[in-house]
Amino acid sequence: MKDIASETDSRGITIDRVGIRDLHLPVQIKEKDGGYARVVGQVEASVTLPDIQRGTHMSRFVDILSSWSKQAVSMVEMEATLRRILDEFAAPAARVLLEFKYFLRKTAPASGHISQLDYDCSFRGTIQNGAFRFLLGATVPIVTLCPCSKEISDRGAHSQRAMLSARVNCASGTVLWLEDLIPLLEAQGSCEMFSLLKRADEKMVTEAAYDNPKFVEDVVRDTIIALKERPGVIGCSVECESFESIHNHSACAYAKCGDI
Repeated sequence: MKDIASETDSRGITIDRVGIRDLHLPVQIKEKDGGYARVVGQVEASVTLPDIQRGTHMSRFVDILSSWSKQAVSMVEMEATLRRILDEFAAPAARVLLEFKYFLRKTAPASGHISQLDYDCSFRGTIQNGAFRFLLGATVPIVTLCPCSKEISDRGAHSQRAMLSARVNCASGTVLWLEDLIPLLEAQGSCEMFSLLKRADEKMVTEAAYDNPKFVEDVVRDTIIALKERPGVIGCSVECESFESIHNHSACAYAKCGDI
């Protein structure tokens, strides 16, 4: 059959990224304790298309990525997959993003009740000019309590749920587990979030947040400092969005540091 996608193109425009998005696959994520978490992965993959080539072959992405449903996916597998994509597409650069829900056990601070809390996590890999880069991402819910509200109010202060996101670049040979990254992020809010709280827990969480007021700016700065102190971390980007309880808008802040 005639291969239309492989025809030459004369318009002289390089496509920075062309590929597939929203591919769902059952994958396994290796846990810090040596086990494996089974998750549903949402995948995006792309290559750079030279200006002389008309199109790419979308089915090849699915064919290559389908192997992930039979193995655990980590930084090692992502690099191998990207190099296979480069080879099969004869592309100068490639990018793969794997997003998934990851669950960790949470113990309520007073009652000790155990529950599961879900986190949006990601593995992002790129190869450009032959160099592989891997970014580990996580978004965690936290509580923020407004320092200004606490200062000016005679009774109480407004607090709310916020989402703290980070992407982290580590030096070669360094492994940063989600089991370490997620608690590090949770510790940067006014208080961490729990899915199961009894009355004694609720009292403890409310008072802990009141004793530790933070703006979104404080959260972002504290997170960057905490990540920079982790051995092997060479760059990060951090964003916090607070779903304000007394405003009809969110408050947000973003910063990055180092090689990211």
